Amino acid sequence: MAEDFLPLNGTDYIEFYVGNAKQAAVFYQYAFGFELVAYAGPETGVRDRASYVLKQDKIRLVLTSSLVKDSEISEHVKKHGDGVKVLALWVDDAAKSFYETTSRGAEPASKPQTLKDEHGEVVVASIRTYGETLHTFVERKNYKGAFLPGFRAVKSNMKIEPLGLKYIDHCVGNVELGKMNQWVKFYEDVMGFKLLVTFDDEDISTEYSALMSKVVSNGNGYIKFPINEPAQGKKKSQIEEYLDFYHSAGVQHIAIATDDIIHTVGELRRRGVEFLNVPDVYYDDVMERVGKINESLEELKKLNILIDRDEEGYLLQIFTKPVQDRPTVFFEIIERNGAKSFGKGNFKALFESIEREQALRGNL
Repeated sequence: MAEDFLPLNGTDYIEFYVGNAKQAAVFYQYAFGFELVAYAGPETGVRDRASYVLKQDKIRLVLTSSLVKDSEISEHVKKHGDGVKVLALWVDDAAKSFYETTSRGAEPASKPQTLKDEHGEVVVASIRTYGETLHTFVERKNYKGAFLPGFRAVKSNMKIEPLGLKYIDHCVGNVELGKMNQWVKFYEDVMGFKLLVTFDDEDISTEYSALMSKVVSNGNGYIKFPINEPAQGKKKSQIEEYLDFYHSAGVQHIAIATDDIIHTVGELRRRGVEFLNVPDVYYDDVMERVGKINESLEELKKLNILIDRDEEGYLLQIFTKPVQDRPTVFFEIIERNGAKSFGKGNFKALFESIEREQALRGNL
């Protein structure tokens, strides 16, 4: 077996550039049960931005806003709205990861640098991927601080109730028509990922629109990136709508794993998080399709959670509506009971539900 030249330990953090990080941080604390653990800004000697680091189990989200009008951050927000800038990857050797990928054709964004404070040191380096998205390699084995040098540890000043969110299951990128295979090849050639599964427009289509998707995964399977592109259809696909409002390729959704989706989604709904709605008829024959499951179908139906099965087990999943005003980034909540797949059996119901939302926005 070929040596994995880019061993990845998992997702280190996901950084959003947002219009108002202070308010976004309150939303993710209250609605999603994240704990505020670190902060950087003028009080810590950072003059041009404010960043809030939120954590739940193995998930870290960083919310960053610009404090100046003409920065890369403010331009990003002006163009894209709130969106994902960095998918950071936790590695044992950031410099080696940077040179292995750039030598294979990755475009460098920032060379390896060592950040230090009284808690130790972290090595970071970044490469460019689709749109304006970056992969930052983070080597933190010699660091004991809250997040990174330049950040100080802080605590939430509200009572935080975690929802059982565990880790990042996968992150999905939307790219322009004709670009999917180019980016799949990038992940294969530059990062040593393998093609895991392909969905064509027969798999993912409705009466009106279609899309294509390929899923790439790293050697140990900790990192999975589905890449979507639009396909020909009678009307505008959800991928085209995303591209129209994001104004480039970018991260479409982040799937977060839970061990108890009924509890997690019940709490998210109670706290005001909105989800896509599939009609009740979806549940009429779902058990014939998926067979025996441990959960009560009534509970799943009440919360509008979707069910699918593959050769290795079943999964439960649900998708939020976009988490900002532009119809761009959203979240998926997923519970895997053995299943390794991505809910192919739910695609039609799901995309019809997305189309109903698009129609309400006048974008179908």
